[in-house]
Amino acid sequence: MSVLGFSDIINGPLAQYLQISAQIGGDVAEHSNLVKNAFNAQFQFLQLASQCAQPSSNDLINLLQPTSENIRLIQDYREKHRTSQYFNHLSAISESIPALGWVTVSPAPFPYVKEMNDAGQFYTNRVLKDWKEKDKKHFDWVKAWIQTLGDLQAFVKQYHTTGLVWSGKAAAPKGGAPPPPPPSCPPPPPVLDVDIMGGAGDADRSALFAEINKGQDITKGLKKVTSDMQTHKNPTLRQGPAPFKPTAQPTSVSSVKPIDKPPSFVQDGKKWMIEYQKGNHNLLVENAEMNNVVYLFKCENSTVQVKGKINSITLDSCKKTSVVFDTLVSSMEFINCQSVQMQVLGKVPTISIDKTDGCQIYLSPESLDVDIISSKSSEMNVLIPKGDGDYTEIPIPEQFRTKVNPITNTLNTVIIENKG
Repeated sequence: MSVLGFSDIINGPLAQYLQISAQIGGDVAEHSNLVKNAFNAQFQFLQLASQCAQPSSNDLINLLQPTSENIRLIQDYREKHRTSQYFNHLSAISESIPALGWVTVSPAPFPYVKEMNDAGQFYTNRVLKDWKEKDKKHFDWVKAWIQTLGDLQAFVKQYHTTGLVWSGKAAAPKGGAPPPPPPSCPPPPPVLDVDIMGGAGDADRSALFAEINKGQDITKGLKKVTSDMQTHKNPTLRQGPAPFKPTAQPTSVSSVKPIDKPPSFVQDGKKWMIEYQKGNHNLLVENAEMNNVVYLFKCENSTVQVKGKINSITLDSCKKTSVVFDTLVSSMEFINCQSVQMQVLGKVPTISIDKTDGCQIYLSPESLDVDIISSKSSEMNVLIPKGDGDYTEIPIPEQFRTKVNPITNTLNTVIIENKG
């Protein structure tokens, strides 16, 4: 029954997710093939668990290797395609696909599946926001994927409530699940019909050789150019048509003024959306829950204060905007921003800075172990508290020197300090 229940997921919401992914195409379609392989690997593992007794820890690791390898490939694909227009799609899958690791969780694995589903919700919300006015397929894509993980959670709760059940008596194989059969050879190329091709060109070929064999007589059929046809004797023949004159000057791109959208501050489920705020320094997010996220988009010269412990905060395309918060479970993220600031009063595990110019990071004593990840950014400074209310300002390196190691054929990169 456990195997049949999992096959219902594969043939139901997962099949719908794969179908919509193929319709979207591009990186989404390729990524979905990796997801399909991961679910197939888990299906084979569950078949094994239904026929065998529980193996030792070392043998279990080998049996889980196909599933874990496919999860790694899914996440690696996202990292190698960070510039893709479907990056949020890839991130939504990569953040939640570890849900297939429920087989190693006990005594209650089904809450873990829900936890992974929630981990990808930040990016599925982004997909809905970016594509809700463009293409309904992306809405259906999100719905199908969330339904897949929702059904997986219900499956685990029903059949493996306290952990993975090994219901067989046979000994599990020690070498892992057998590999899939190799793909079949491509069909041979079509055979050319030489008789048909040759017969069609024989007449033309004979006529060509007959013309060549005429020798000097081949030029007798050419028309003679008279003096009135020669351009050097008739200047009027050299005059071409009048040049094209446009009826109107094209509109300059710089002359088109962007349309200002009205500011908004709304809560959409677990997501707080703060958009197009200008000159507003009294923005306050309070009574938020731990699984909530705050998303700021195209805010300018504004300040946001977030009270309580939440999941994450993102500043996207903001200018001269500051954010002050207590504690984050996941990360603080800056994307395409200019002259932004943040101050953490409690704890933040990760700060991500991408395509941002000018970023001031005020840390708290509890956040000195933070991981700061930066790319394609400049003018970044970290301010570390001294203990007397003052801060020590340290710039994040922006210049590096890379050399090739001729012995190992690897790269050696070091920071170049700018001493002014």
